[in-house]
Amino acid sequence: MRVLPKVPVFVLVFTIGAVLSSPILLAQKRGKGKGEDADRQNYYKKWLEEDVVYIISEDEKKVFKQLQTDEERESFIEQFWIRRDPDPRTPDNEFKEEHYARIAYANERFASGIPGWKTDRGRIYITFGKPAEIESHPSGGTYNREYWEGGGTTATFPFERWRYRHIDGIGDDIEIEFVDKSMSGEYKMAMSPDEKDALMMVPGAGLTLNEELGISTKADRPYFNPSNANDPSKGGYMRAKDQPFQRMEQYFNLFRPPQIKFEDLKAVFTTNVTFNMLPYDVRVDYIRLGSDKVLVPITIELQNRELEFKKELDFNRAIVNVYGIVTGLTGRILAEFEHVITNEYLDEHFDTGKQSRSIYQKIVGLPPGQRFKLDLVLKDVNSGRVGHYARGLVVPKYDPDLLQASSVILANSITPVPTNTDQLEQFVLGDLKVQPNVKAVYKPGQNLIPYVQIYNATIDQTSLKPAIEVTYTIKSGDRIVEQLQDLAGSSVQFFSGQRVVVIGSIPLKGIASGDYKVEISVQDLISNRSLTTAADFKVLDQPVTTASVQH
Repeated sequence: MRVLPKVPVFVLVFTIGAVLSSPILLAQKRGKGKGEDADRQNYYKKWLEEDVVYIISEDEKKVFKQLQTDEERESFIEQFWIRRDPDPRTPDNEFKEEHYARIAYANERFASGIPGWKTDRGRIYITFGKPAEIESHPSGGTYNREYWEGGGTTATFPFERWRYRHIDGIGDDIEIEFVDKSMSGEYKMAMSPDEKDALMMVPGAGLTLNEELGISTKADRPYFNPSNANDPSKGGYMRAKDQPFQRMEQYFNLFRPPQIKFEDLKAVFTTNVTFNMLPYDVRVDYIRLGSDKVLVPITIELQNRELEFKKELDFNRAIVNVYGIVTGLTGRILAEFEHVITNEYLDEHFDTGKQSRSIYQKIVGLPPGQRFKLDLVLKDVNSGRVGHYARGLVVPKYDPDLLQASSVILANSITPVPTNTDQLEQFVLGDLKVQPNVKAVYKPGQNLIPYVQIYNATIDQTSLKPAIEVTYTIKSGDRIVEQLQDLAGSSVQFFSGQRVVVIGSIPLKGIASGDYKVEISVQDLISNRSLTTAADFKVLDQPVTTASVQH
């Protein structure tokens, strides 16, 4: 057995959509003219995509789209508002009146090159109403930090901090910050309290109290190094609700999936199209986000040689439309998404590009302990080839009293999240971008990079850190090929509350072609609990092609 070399510690940079008038009752039918039909269709489209886009459920949206006549649509809209009327005994519908008042307010107060209802502030205001408190800094400038932000004085971009005492389905004491980094009037929802700090990257300026006293440096801030959020000696001051995964959980709860445009692809899995299939590989992982939510990264990988490229000006271009839907056992839609994968190469790079892979990921949030169905449809626009993929998803339920683990993700690469990231992106897990090796295929000499999260490890109350030992064992069948032990805990790259992120780096030098399994054994030295989790992979002598990320 040999001791695992120390893995480099990654840096945390985690940073987390026309004036709209209320609907006017349609006039009495005056005939079947084309102009009137067009007006009616525009009215229904506007009602669905603007008026109620933030409050209509996926089930309601699905039903509305299937209605055939104007009479059915009018009846649906009437029932939609009746179901939300807090007091049907009164002649007025207070919910409806309040909803359109919120839209009008958002358009008046939050417009910034786009209508107010489309902005982050407009969306939150329309969905959840007026916050209990708004702290506004419209000009930014000098700012005395709160104690949980580290204290001290700095300068900020314009920002607002909204507080809600309670939001149903999300929780109590909800705090949301919106920051105008571009100074254009468009405030974006911030994923980190440090996003508003205009002097964050300026050496020697805008220091916290600990930095002024020489106890810590800017590099020690939790914004750059997440583990320091739990270490008071290095400026640890971050509140629990400001931790990366807590912010991510709040993001999922505040925002809903975007509306779907690829209705032709949605029809594919309902009509069982199986001809002229477009091949691709899919990987699904499970990461605990909170007690009632599990992150499910769905990763798709295409071989570029399977795509048809067309010459457009100086580029050889291939386009693939992606449509995905996750449904429950009753047919209820839990998530729906779409994406366009585009590959383009100049002539001198075309042969190399054709031998590469394209990788795309969508992260959805699902409730734990339940079964779901995933349907994916991909269409090569140039060739017309279509590929349909379906599988069941069994989302694990995590016990808060047991030592448990997420999926083991064998990664192509793990890199820090860029500093300009201001929204949830593909491959982002907390402070890192983790790009999976979808087929788990390696060549001799590459490094095997397993990523896994450990839940409910005990925290030492003296050091405020976990104490775990990690052992990596590579097996071929029942035969142990390699074993590496990390006694110093250098595999631990991040810990927060009951979450410990473990990342290994295992050289595959000298390992022959074949099928293997990597077992990761974790020993909690404080509670004396242990667990073992595993993932399969292959080693091939043939070259492993590179993957291009689709944005």
